[in-house]
Amino acid sequence: MRIYCSLKRNNTLIFGKVTMFSKQDMLRVCGFTTVAVMFVLLSSAVQAEWPQFRGVNGAGVATGKAPPVEFGPGKNEVWNTDIGSGHSSPCVVGPSIFLTAYDSESKKCQVLSINKTNGNVRWRREIKPAKIETGHPSFNPASSTPACDGKRVVAYFGSYGLVCFTVDGEKLWELKLPLTKSYSGNATSPIIVGDRVILYRANHVDHFLLALDIKTGKQLWKKPQAEHFTSAMSAAATPVVVGNTVIVHAVQSVKAFDIETGTQLWQANCSTTATSTPIIVGDEVVIGTWNQTGEPALVPIFPPYEKLVEQNDKDGNKTITKNEFPKLMYFHRSEGTEAPQNGAPLRFSHADKNRNGNVEQSEWKALLNRTAAFRKRHIAHGLVAIKIKNTGNLDVTKIRYIERKGIPEVPSPIHHDGNIYLAKNGGILSCIKVKTGERVYRIRTKGTGTHYASPIIAGNHLFVTSGDGKISVIKLGADAKILATNEMKEKTYATPAIVDGTIYIRTHSKIYAFTSKK
Repeated sequence: MRIYCSLKRNNTLIFGKVTMFSKQDMLRVCGFTTVAVMFVLLSSAVQAEWPQFRGVNGAGVATGKAPPVEFGPGKNEVWNTDIGSGHSSPCVVGPSIFLTAYDSESKKCQVLSINKTNGNVRWRREIKPAKIETGHPSFNPASSTPACDGKRVVAYFGSYGLVCFTVDGEKLWELKLPLTKSYSGNATSPIIVGDRVILYRANHVDHFLLALDIKTGKQLWKKPQAEHFTSAMSAAATPVVVGNTVIVHAVQSVKAFDIETGTQLWQANCSTTATSTPIIVGDEVVIGTWNQTGEPALVPIFPPYEKLVEQNDKDGNKTITKNEFPKLMYFHRSEGTEAPQNGAPLRFSHADKNRNGNVEQSEWKALLNRTAAFRKRHIAHGLVAIKIKNTGNLDVTKIRYIERKGIPEVPSPIHHDGNIYLAKNGGILSCIKVKTGERVYRIRTKGTGTHYASPIIAGNHLFVTSGDGKISVIKLGADAKILATNEMKEKTYATPAIVDGTIYIRTHSKIYAFTSKK
């Protein structure tokens, strides 16, 4: 029997190694041996430090000493290193930081190892894809965070596939995959669980959940997924694990699978682009599901025809020509929460169905009816909780909505002491009680515009990173107090990592290490 052990420390799930047990072994483990095994597993997991996207099991919570509240170039800075472009987050294990990067001149992807003490590049391995994937204007081909088990580091590129190196840079194996095709770009990250690598991949070319042997790269199982992938989908979430169960925030659903066999255990359908990584809170998995028209703030109201003509008919002919047609959107992020390509525009041709160069009252009424019917099919998004122990297809009664408004498009939720924190575009930060859905507060940090990085926690502080490079430090708890706003002076899309009192921040061109100089 194969056992995937998991322990909890400070409300963070800690994962141990995979061990093979006979029936006799299992009986002995039930006694004193259990204590020894748990101690060994806990020691191994603690040493792992920040082994994947958002640390242990994607929870985003650092243990041990907290970093300084105030930092930035020249302030509490230990070192900085030029590493090239990329949006992947630091993976910190032992003496090394692992990152991916992309060289636009050579069209090569890279995996780097950096000395975490002084920032020196220990090694850099180049990978040459036949073609480089494209995506949203904010996308970078090096957007997926590596994972490391202390012996091996695994990196994923949508342009190439999976590549595994030793921590000293020796290439062990690779799995080439077809070039991904999607509007957003493939930014999902792999994880390592015991003796296997898990990857969830969704795009127009293929859609599957995959498990490989970490030592050899041999396929252990592959489970194709049937959900239809559209241009609105992102599928950038990283799987999380509870015991023998891997949970995936998938296209249009949340799913649970058996790690050993890949057998699907349950599925809950949600209207979601599958962008943010889930977290484990008690006996539930909590997910921020988001879609383009998931709440009223994202859905502009089209005016009635009379108002359309009154405001835009410049030639007085009581119809709307192409030159008079206003800028209207099917969905649109509100002011202060904008992002590149900020919504889906309503084109003149969508309304002028008879192609006579004028939008008449009957055509506009037909457009309003079509739009209303389309929007009725959309399901509200939200911060949802699902019991981990479930089976089969879960209906809406098995999905608990904690919050339906102010849902982040990209950043993942984070949990501390009974509260869930959500950070979204425009620097809007919400604190919500996980059990009741009561909103403790909703404030604006000093960060503005698009937020791609997920919030992280160390000590009694929450770190929220905006795309323009402002990192706000907020006191945890019901008293919403912004302690500092730190300027990185460069765009920052990658989620920081925190290990032993040092915060590692990857901007668009550099990686920095900051710690208290006291």
